[in-house]
Amino acid sequence: MAGSLIGHFFPGLVFFLIGLWHLFNHIKLHLQTPKSFTIRPWFPISKIKHLELFLIMIGCSSHMSGELFRHHRFDPDGTIPGPYLRNFEHASIDMSFILYTSSAIAVDLVACRAKYGLTQLLAAVALGQQLLMFRLHSADHGGLEGQYHLFVQLLTFVALTTTLMAIGFPKCFILGFSRSVCIIFLGVWLMGTGVMLWTPGFIPKGCSLFWDEGHWEVRCRDEAALRRAKGLINIEFSWYFIAIVIFSVCFYLFLFGVYGENVESSSWEKKEEKEDEHHDDDDDDLGL
Repeated sequence: MAGSLIGHFFPGLVFFLIGLWHLFNHIKLHLQTPKSFTIRPWFPISKIKHLELFLIMIGCSSHMSGELFRHHRFDPDGTIPGPYLRNFEHASIDMSFILYTSSAIAVDLVACRAKYGLTQLLAAVALGQQLLMFRLHSADHGGLEGQYHLFVQLLTFVALTTTLMAIGFPKCFILGFSRSVCIIFLGVWLMGTGVMLWTPGFIPKGCSLFWDEGHWEVRCRDEAALRRAKGLINIEFSWYFIAIVIFSVCFYLFLFGVYGENVESSSWEKKEEKEDEHHDDDDDDLGL
């Protein structure tokens, strides 16, 4: 599944849905309870509390199975062939997120005092493993796929940094908002990578798909075509960035219209109550 449309699109879809779920809940919590707001690494669901974590675990297990067992991944002597090292690297990322979700469930069930910090740290470890694997990838990613994966590393680094910062600043809404948006962006970018690199109609001019050691990859005919293609990827990333920012702001304003009115009216009522109490005190002082 590595080096394919499916291998990028479905993991990207998972990141996108998780990021959207987190963004919705973070905004909703902040609008409804701004004073007690806390950045959460995952969100419970009423009927099945750990459903989010279970779904991540199932998705990662399915993706890992596809990476390791969809084709024969070992040589007759039991060693890993060079072309399939990338599959084991991707499976290692899946294992890290499975470790995170299973440990988060265990820590929550035990209800230890340090569960918040531990859960955030475990999420950071999974993201750190992803950053490490993409940074030290065994495949030659000097071409177009490497350019796409360069931005994957950037987004993963931002998600990792904001996750670690959440341990020290658990009440910062902007931090939780930024991390959720970054995870959405990471998912959208991975889905876009799969579509743009493995759909012949979207491959830049002067480049084409080639079958190499068990995987399809895009190659350009000369250096000029490669530079042009990388420039298009940079523009694509900037347009994605603008679109994600616009979507995030509009999503916040939409939820503010849904949940923010109650908060605004309640705070206004409290203000009126304080003013009434102040007037009553003045009346008492005047002997009325």
